Amino acid sequence: MADVNRGNRPLSPHLSIYRPQLTSMTSILTRITGNAMLIASLLIVWWFLAAATSESYFAVANGFLTSWFGDLVLFFSLWGMWYHTLAGVRHLIWDNAIGLEIKTAEKMGYAVIGGSIVLTLLTVIII
Repeated sequence: MADVNRGNRPLSPHLSIYRPQLTSMTSILTRITGNAMLIASLLIVWWFLAAATSESYFAVANGFLTSWFGDLVLFFSLWGMWYHTLAGVRHLIWDNAIGLEIKTAEKMGYAVIGGSIVLTLLTVIII
């Protein structure tokens, strides 16, 4: 059996001293927005199915999606779509071994966050 010196091994960082990096937070947010877009697409499919089913059922689905809560869900879904798209472009850049330095990666993270906000607002204003 291996002789393991348990007393001299470094301890794992604890949550109270660990500071999450921007790149890890944006990576987690990419996964969250991907799953949120799936839920939003199911809402849109529900709306289409309600339109194909009956007028009264469509009124229920349309009433939900055009309510303040539905508008909020669709607004954040739009932001999630732009964020997920820009984060995907960032990962394609990283796949070509470009921008992997820490400072460049953080700048790209801020660019993804800022760009997604700007593109979302432009989309809402234009459409």
